[in-house]
Amino acid sequence: MRMPKDAGDALDDEPVPATIEELQPLYRQMLAIRRMEEASAKAYSQGKIGGFLHLIIGQEAVCVGATAALRPDDYVVATYRDHGHAYAKGMTARSMLAELYGKKTGLVKGLGGSMHFFSREHNFLGGHGIVGGHVPIAAGAAFASKYRGDGRVTLCFFGEGASTIGGFAEGLALAGLWKLPVVLICENNQYSMGTPMYRSLAVEDVSMRALAHGMARDRFDGDDVLKVKQRIAIAVERARETNEPTLVEVVTYRFRGHSMSDPGLYRTKEEVEEWKRRDPLGRARSLLVELGAAEADLHALEDDVKAEIADAVGFAESSPVADEYLPYVIKE
Repeated sequence: MRMPKDAGDALDDEPVPATIEELQPLYRQMLAIRRMEEASAKAYSQGKIGGFLHLIIGQEAVCVGATAALRPDDYVVATYRDHGHAYAKGMTARSMLAELYGKKTGLVKGLGGSMHFFSREHNFLGGHGIVGGHVPIAAGAAFASKYRGDGRVTLCFFGEGASTIGGFAEGLALAGLWKLPVVLICENNQYSMGTPMYRSLAVEDVSMRALAHGMARDRFDGDDVLKVKQRIAIAVERARETNEPTLVEVVTYRFRGHSMSDPGLYRTKEEVEEWKRRDPLGRARSLLVELGAAEADLHALEDDVKAEIADAVGFAESSPVADEYLPYVIKE
């Protein structure tokens, strides 16, 4: 399916063709991310995880659907809210939770923590703590792919708050000018930390920024993981075949505060509950039942996810604590 180059006004609820075979593994990934985030929140409240912790609960369909449109050798660059993207790109719950716990068995030996996941093996070029500062990095990765002619595409995720940052403008300008194989995905979760869009964006449609750089754009709701996969696949195909970038805005919502230290009191309970009724996990499960998936099979899948996360928690808690930074410094 090909969409027009400018599909930026397509906020719709048009159903996407679905099969159990395609949807069920995506549902499992989303559920595993949700359960891992819940386990992380519990461990944080118990003092077992320190530092910052930004959960992606509510936004799982965006990272899972978008990453499902990639080849394994494609690149992903993410923000500090990076747990879901890392899991979708192939990292294990064990290595991720161990990293959150500050353990030597973690993704980056326990030295990166929640905001700085990284995996060269899986072409995951990091979670990044500097808002908007990673967009030029994604443009650089895409430039390298174009220079080498390796056919790889880079996905870059960021929030709508990053669209007001200088680094975002620079990365967008480079992608448009040099025609780079990058897909820039704005995960618009309605709030830049605690600031609503109307207080930070003069034009709330972030995808409109693409027009200033002559690049394709798209904009749609992110509650349906299959829709996310389909629409991002169009942008990925464009990047791979023609080296043309795309700016995509996916409208989503986080059910919890900006971080574990944020109670989210700037939102009404009614607003949160309204978005929870659009929960991508509930939507995917209901659709699987409609398609004929057996409840016994879904319960088995859910039990398997529960066991996976319980195993990962046990692994993280029993792993050795990370070394201090000094051993990694080159000494004379």
